[in-house]
Amino acid sequence: MQCYLVGGAVRDRLLGLAVTERDWVVVGATPEAMEARGFRPVGRAFPVFLHPETGEEYALARTERKVAPGYHGFTFHAAPDVTLEQDLGRRDLTVNAMAETAEGELVDPYGGRRDLDSRTLRHVSPAFREDPVRILRLARFAARFRQLGFSVAEDTMALCREMVAAGEVDALVPERVWQELAKALMEDTPSAFLDVLRECGALAVLFPELERLFGVPQRRDYPPQVDTGRHVLMALDQSARLSDELETRFAVLFHDLGKGTTPETELPRHRGHEERGVPLVEAVCDRLAAPNACREIARLVSRHHLTCHRALEIKPSTVVNLLEALDAFRKPERVRRFTDACEADARGRTGFEDRNYDQARFLREAFDAARGVQARRFVEQGLEGPAIAAAVHDARVDAVKRLREGWA
Repeated sequence: MQCYLVGGAVRDRLLGLAVTERDWVVVGATPEAMEARGFRPVGRAFPVFLHPETGEEYALARTERKVAPGYHGFTFHAAPDVTLEQDLGRRDLTVNAMAETAEGELVDPYGGRRDLDSRTLRHVSPAFREDPVRILRLARFAARFRQLGFSVAEDTMALCREMVAAGEVDALVPERVWQELAKALMEDTPSAFLDVLRECGALAVLFPELERLFGVPQRRDYPPQVDTGRHVLMALDQSARLSDELETRFAVLFHDLGKGTTPETELPRHRGHEERGVPLVEAVCDRLAAPNACREIARLVSRHHLTCHRALEIKPSTVVNLLEALDAFRKPERVRRFTDACEADARGRTGFEDRNYDQARFLREAFDAARGVQARRFVEQGLEGPAIAAAVHDARVDAVKRLREGWA
């Protein structure tokens, strides 16, 4: 029985990155032998075990065979005679198909080290085409490593296009799409995820609402980046600079869907795109079964982002109306998520990447001022029911008005 460190831990060490998780492959063992050594079985589809002391995952070397469409359509074979090379050969990318011996010797049968050096994301074998999830994983790794100069090999991109044309992407279930999207949005350059999907044709299948934005013009004076699709990708990368919250990045990705429905006769203006975008956001969230926190902030950003952009110009009463629309006084975390998303939108333009966005700071300070208003004093004055709510609203408006005077 031999144990090998495999996958991301080997890749990241060679790249000089921090290794946060280690996975192992065991060659020459049986499930019974693993349990006899104290390993705890946790795998369902194939034998995976947790180390009795470290808790790290140890999987028996295995092969896989495609037996039906979609990413569920596989059978797995794990046995003592399965070799390390066979196990590595079923993996998606060469940079993920390397292993290390206990002595630290690199095992690299598919050229992963070469592709690391050339900054290339390349499929291990033609078996890549059997699992459409691998397109999503490829795009996600592009998002993770874009800043290191990685790009997708031409033959791998060609293979992805063939898979899309063959309908493999249509077999992806929404839950799996959501899992990969959520991970990709939290990478350093999330726009690269969308770039790869678009280049191979998968974006039009999975997110037609986003695909529709490319080529849709915007006014040249606002923003200078006149293609709506490119603007969204630029804003998405700005959101990665501003926030480490999935909800914010998700909202930025889908904030301009309404512009894809603007009549051609009205272009390049997009009057009413905020309202038109809301049902499109809802439809995407329904399709993905997105968490409610993501759904709500995406809906709010779509509907109110232009109000945020005008925060220094609108009346104090409109500011309070916005905060109430966000349900900010019950869910204060929404204020930062909303303003971060709107700031990313404002910065997602050529030449605007580092410009100050005072609207966000003002809205946060306005919220702090408004939530200082307590209903108790109006109760003590003898007000009841709707009268209390109206008095609190008016007092919040007065608090924002005083803040605005200090900004003037």
